Amino acid sequence: MSRNRHPLFMPLILVGGLIFGFGLAYSHMARPEVVLDFLQFDDLGLPFVMFGAAIVSGIAFAIMPRIRDSAPLTGDVYRRRLKSFDRNVLIGGGIFGVGWGLSGICPGAAYASLGIGNVAILWALVGMFAGAYLQGVWRSKRVAADSGPASAD
Repeated sequence: MSRNRHPLFMPLILVGGLIFGFGLAYSHMARPEVVLDFLQFDDLGLPFVMFGAAIVSGIAFAIMPRIRDSAPLTGDVYRRRLKSFDRNVLIGGGIFGVGWGLSGICPGAAYASLGIGNVAILWALVGMFAGAYLQGVWRSKRVAADSGPASAD
């Protein structure tokens, strides 16, 4: 990431996050019961919100590199960042899905849900932070073990 960020980068990130949170609250995606109804195929309004966001994002990702060479606020070059599909992605996706199904909320919407008065979502947020912390500890131990001193034969 470029260190030559525009001075408005952080304030715009904050404003963008607030708009995103208001959008989640307005579309009822921050209400766990709506998400659980979607996961049980009782209410299919949620996929329309998600597909609408995916279409807008897809168009932006297709058009922006043709209009500009780099991102206006960071100066980073537009490029695809491909990641391999490995065991970590599969396990992480499974944990994410189970957590989403149990709490009825995804991480981004959890903060918006807290903002609309859902105090019980704090349990899910504590679980998210604990899981992220434990994953970081596990990964750092794994990296340390992988890069440890080589045994002499």
